Amino acid sequence: MAPGTSGFIPVLHAATHSRPDEIDTLIAAEAVAAALHERGYEAEIVGLSPDLGGLDALPSRRPLVVFNLVDAVNGDGRLAPMVPARLDALGLRYTGARTSAWLDTLSKAATKLKLAHAGLPTPSWSADGAGLDPDAHVIVKPVWEHGSLGIDATSVMRGAAARQAIAERTARWQTEHFAETFIEGREFNVSLLEGPDGVRVLPIAEILFEGFKGSAAQIVGYDAKWSPDSAAYIGTPRRFGLEQAEPALAGVLADHARACWLLFGISGYARVDFRVDPTSAPFILEINMNPCLTPDAGFAAAALEAGLAFPDLIASIAAVPLGPLRATA
Repeated sequence: MAPGTSGFIPVLHAATHSRPDEIDTLIAAEAVAAALHERGYEAEIVGLSPDLGGLDALPSRRPLVVFNLVDAVNGDGRLAPMVPARLDALGLRYTGARTSAWLDTLSKAATKLKLAHAGLPTPSWSADGAGLDPDAHVIVKPVWEHGSLGIDATSVMRGAAARQAIAERTARWQTEHFAETFIEGREFNVSLLEGPDGVRVLPIAEILFEGFKGSAAQIVGYDAKWSPDSAAYIGTPRRFGLEQAEPALAGVLADHARACWLLFGISGYARVDFRVDPTSAPFILEINMNPCLTPDAGFAAAALEAGLAFPDLIASIAAVPLGPLRATA
């Protein structure tokens, strides 16, 4: 099918060249546009300025659907919900999470509070470091930023040091931080994909911690996600096969991920990150709206493990907002 025969799909981003995670979004935009072209759509990358003015020109071009890759505006993750909110106001269909789901998961602390109220397991936490066991290990994280921004081996510390670390990191990064109990154990990513018959749990990926020496904290920090030449990146490969090796654990993780999907009203696609302690008890770390869509990222790897090639994955995501129209798009 020749490009343009199935409709116009703008591919939105608001990324800069300032950080590796931002550059990754630019790479994703190129890959998504190419995949849509391959599936017969007229795709065009639309880079948004901080004022999001480029959105106002879209209705006159009558897009079939808008492919939204915006997870930060000018490097600030707190502004990401502005894009679906504006698309809602313009009456345009778009991929991924709705505005309400973005708002409900933007703050990691607020997300954890909602999880706890729903009876879903998440590590205990403190907004300012108060009330933590001074001898237990905790991890200090940014409240608003995703993609492990600012997280490295020094983010894991004793609870007694958390209050000072929260204050220092909040000042350094100019964004709020909090501390949560560090779960010693294994880490898993559960990818969720919406389809005509509802949400589908893709094969579960375990993150392996190889080459971590001595007492080094086994975490997926910023370098492990975004610096391919770093020891952290090389030392954290993913592995599939949990469903066959440990079906009971896989079932629990899948059930919790589906519960998150329903609790937060998620649509399109998402990823739920877990730690599992030595007793096999799972803890929900984060819920990621619109996770990275580069062809080598974890979401695409999980889809491929399920037999879904990258162009088919992208076409599937683009079809969701069309509802009954998807069969003829």
